[in-house]
Amino acid sequence: MSVLDSKVPQGPLAEKWVTHKNTINLVNPANKRNIDVIVVGTGLAGGSAAATLAELGYNVKTFCYNDSPRRAHSIAAQGGINAAKNYQGDGDSNFRLFYDTIKGGDYRSREANVHRLAEVSSNIIDQCVAQGVPFAREYGGLLDNRSFGGVLVSRTFYAAGQTGQQLLLGAYSALNRQINRGKVQPFNRHEMLDLVKVDGKARGIIARNLVTGEIERHGAHAVVIASGGYGNVFFLSTNAMGSNVMAAWRTHRRGAYFANPCYTQIHPTCIPVSGEHQSKLTLMSESLRNDGRIWVPKNLEDAKAIREGKKRGVDLKEEDRDYYLERRYPAFGNLVPRDVASRAAKERCDAGYGVNKTGNAVYLDFEASFLRYGKVEALTSGHKDASEAEMIALGKKVIEKKYGNLFDMYRNITDENPYEVPMKIFPAVHYTMGGLWVDYNLQTTVPGCFAAGEANFSDHGANRLGASALMQGLADGYFVLPYTIGDYLANEIRTGEISTETPEFEQAEKDTRARIEKLMNGAGTHSVDYYHKKLGLIMWNKCGMSRNAEDLQSAMDEIKELREDFWKNVKVPGSADTKNQELEKAGRVADFLELGELFAKDALTRDESCGGHFREEYQTPEGEALRDDENFAFVSAWEYNENPRDAKLHKEDLVFENVELKTRSYK
Repeated sequence: MSVLDSKVPQGPLAEKWVTHKNTINLVNPANKRNIDVIVVGTGLAGGSAAATLAELGYNVKTFCYNDSPRRAHSIAAQGGINAAKNYQGDGDSNFRLFYDTIKGGDYRSREANVHRLAEVSSNIIDQCVAQGVPFAREYGGLLDNRSFGGVLVSRTFYAAGQTGQQLLLGAYSALNRQINRGKVQPFNRHEMLDLVKVDGKARGIIARNLVTGEIERHGAHAVVIASGGYGNVFFLSTNAMGSNVMAAWRTHRRGAYFANPCYTQIHPTCIPVSGEHQSKLTLMSESLRNDGRIWVPKNLEDAKAIREGKKRGVDLKEEDRDYYLERRYPAFGNLVPRDVASRAAKERCDAGYGVNKTGNAVYLDFEASFLRYGKVEALTSGHKDASEAEMIALGKKVIEKKYGNLFDMYRNITDENPYEVPMKIFPAVHYTMGGLWVDYNLQTTVPGCFAAGEANFSDHGANRLGASALMQGLADGYFVLPYTIGDYLANEIRTGEISTETPEFEQAEKDTRARIEKLMNGAGTHSVDYYHKKLGLIMWNKCGMSRNAEDLQSAMDEIKELREDFWKNVKVPGSADTKNQELEKAGRVADFLELGELFAKDALTRDESCGGHFREEYQTPEGEALRDDENFAFVSAWEYNENPRDAKLHKEDLVFENVELKTRSYK
């Protein structure tokens, strides 16, 4: 085991980033024209990074498995993006955003990276407004804000319930401009299958053309991995079906350490599982918790009657409802962080108070908001004597303006009208705080290989606050990586063009073809989805919202057995030299089967509870997470081993000089 150097600059926290930018190496504009950069993934982090690097003068190649960058999973983000603008005058600041993020992550993130994120957050909003992103505005035309979980201010900028889509269109327009200028060469419908190292440095990738099946070599002076998270290791998640860990995992196999894989976020407001037929789950934005109240019946008899269809939740009297988040956490109420809200929902459902047929759902109710907004609308429109029914009707129109597309989505999926009956929600896998370990420059342990956005581990600790994923993705892509990658590339100006006709590229391609051939030669007993679903059940049941040593050890053993069976008996129809979506899935699931075991090992070795990592053995008498700062205030960075249970642990000690380590309290 070794202690990792994060290369965080010296000096006061608020001056580190500015000082670092002022002292790192730069690349002359004339030299940038001779340097090539590969960006894998074209969502918010990858798309913004590629556009910005090209704008600076580098030659960029982008790779995405979709037919267009506009289909990246970033498009699914609904609620908003955080920035410390303090437009509401409610006391927000860079430090408060920094502190909320550190605390929300349960003190398991790097101070310097989080403060940098807070510093550049305001620039992101300015950038996106300049691109034409249609953020919501108040009556007077100023940008509007709303609140998200784990904070006491309103700092979230939003575009109805489709913020991710609008931000991605902004990044895509910037990327398209560079494509038209010839500075970005896009390789859509391509998937990275391996990282190529020459003399220890990242010098390119092996990719597969998903339309023709052709295996291609691509060289560059640096490689950026911005391929998102690995939530689909659980099979059922809010991620797009195609989201995968392949690019990050293949980079890990070539020497990049993988950090904190067990830090996974379970989002509290998702449409519940309805049966075994489902292949994915649907998010209901956290922004709904601004106006929706979460509750279950107070009495077990009522909960049972609702599950059996003998009663309706909407008919329960106020005194028969348990608004359990407001009861347990009066200071934050329904806007506690996601890990806290998710565990609280699970606890109520485990106790028998669930409200759908499976018993795994709670209510998200907007009845009080209809009346509250309706009163204001009636008064401001001069309707002083409006009846309650009239006020509710007016309030529903306000809610429709704020969340209309989300309400429509819920109605289309569940066939229930959330304007008339409460939504039913339950936690689901949504985001992964773990990822490739990176230093302050966002460089992995492989020189020349960088990681941005959800693909790296850097900013969110053990739990991400809502509306911070978009913030990190765009911060990394627009305002961090374009500076820090230059510090590395400044030493590459004499390297010349990277040739792909070298023994290293030849060997990497040979390894890739052998792996594909092995997948195609399985005995053909079971489909890829058969293995993915079995893996997902193991992960959810034993590595999900709560974990214990016995289940984690069992999960490691079961996943190893499943992986061995996969390589012997998976059935991949068709051929490898043409379009083959089953082959694509097989490669991704093969990586998930390795990651899953490392995930369980990471959780097993972390004998504490923190954020999204909740070990049943380590909790307070009130059922809250019990950290062990003396023994576990570090980042777990794992070195690859083909047998994941034998992976070697490296540590980055987390030093807190600007915040006090203490038990999180949202009461």
